[in-house]
Amino acid sequence: MLSAGRRSCLAALASLPLAGCGLVARRPEGSANVTKRALTPEQQWARTAWRYVENNTDYETGLVNGQDREPVFTVWNAADALASVMAAHELGVIEAREFDLRLSRLLGFLGTMDLSGGRLPNKAYHAGSGKMVNFEGRPDDIGWSAVDIGRLMLWLRIVGQRHPRFAEYADQVALRWTFCDVIDDCGTLYGASRSGGQVQRYQEGRLGYEQLAAAGYAAWGFETREAASWARSEAFNIYGLPVRYDARDPRTTGAPAPVLTMPYVLMGIELGFREPTGMAKPQADLVYRVQEERWKREGQLTARSDYQLRQAPWLVLDSVFAAGYPWNTVGSDGKEYERLALVSTRAAFGMRALWPGEYTRLLVERQRYLFDPDRGWYEGRYEQGGGPQANITLSTNAAVLEVLLYQAKGALYAPEARRGVFERRTGDPFQQLNRCTPPERSACKSA
Repeated sequence: MLSAGRRSCLAALASLPLAGCGLVARRPEGSANVTKRALTPEQQWARTAWRYVENNTDYETGLVNGQDREPVFTVWNAADALASVMAAHELGVIEAREFDLRLSRLLGFLGTMDLSGGRLPNKAYHAGSGKMVNFEGRPDDIGWSAVDIGRLMLWLRIVGQRHPRFAEYADQVALRWTFCDVIDDCGTLYGASRSGGQVQRYQEGRLGYEQLAAAGYAAWGFETREAASWARSEAFNIYGLPVRYDARDPRTTGAPAPVLTMPYVLMGIELGFREPTGMAKPQADLVYRVQEERWKREGQLTARSDYQLRQAPWLVLDSVFAAGYPWNTVGSDGKEYERLALVSTRAAFGMRALWPGEYTRLLVERQRYLFDPDRGWYEGRYEQGGGPQANITLSTNAAVLEVLLYQAKGALYAPEARRGVFERRTGDPFQQLNRCTPPERSACKSA
């Protein structure tokens, strides 16, 4: 059972997704033999990240713990798990048989798992039993996260595109879901909380993660103009650079709106910044440049993003800009925690891949030994004092693998017109599914 504080951390993930939790794994099947030749640094980094997955997989469900040895697995973690398995195979860390077994188990679970209200993936599952749970690990139906679902949808498309023999099974996952309540005809995203049989629905997503999630829905043909829009953003001047932030007021919406590095890193690595507005790449460049500028002016290496702790405040929004101030570090309790500012491992590796140069070389040089060789990569290094933040999560280790695959092969997904199982089933006018799939929707009527 998880503590009340741990529950509050995971509950905050509805608007800012991170890794969930998990349990200790059984021994892997069909693992690749360790090569005897000397490994390059990148190969060693990938093997270190993969060690986390080896240690934390349940081989009955196929699920990978969101945090080391804790049993709650989120839908965001499902995308991380797909990314880890695919990247490890394409980088040569695991052989084809292990890749096939692991991916088959993951897709098999996703294609048969219980759904919140019988309609959409629950926010959390038990990584051992595969059952829906609340954030204390107790059996419960607690609703869904639209942002988490969006990223999982993107990864189902990535897997199907890069490994077509699995496309049918990825399509079958999405065919089970009913989309009426999670995205409207104009593309606004809605999460939901369920308690005592009551469902509370709310608009979900803030600048960065909202646009990343929108790309996931768009990959399946949904209209996403509202979630993809930058119209609700404004600019704040930091070192003369106009960094955009989400202007929706957290005091009235109840949802934090920090500027973080990782959503832009993921948009670059996974999408190659291909999105309809053309705003993602310029904003990502500014988020990078302002952190480099801080190093030039103040001598402070900076790679800021969201991360988790194992004690209060549990969830840390380590921001380029938040709540009216640059370099603001805010906890899930709304308080400021300057001492928790972190040079994030996953942000540092992502910045190195997308903006190679002297600054990002120094970032990765500073982070390259922040791992346990038997457990995986740490979350990062504290700005104050330089001590390691030694929590180990699926999201950080998956990000390292994704980054290395991007460096080897480029952007992981290219938008495409396709006619797979999903399109054939939903496009048949004589056998409508009545699940608000794209062909069953009305045109957006917004101005």
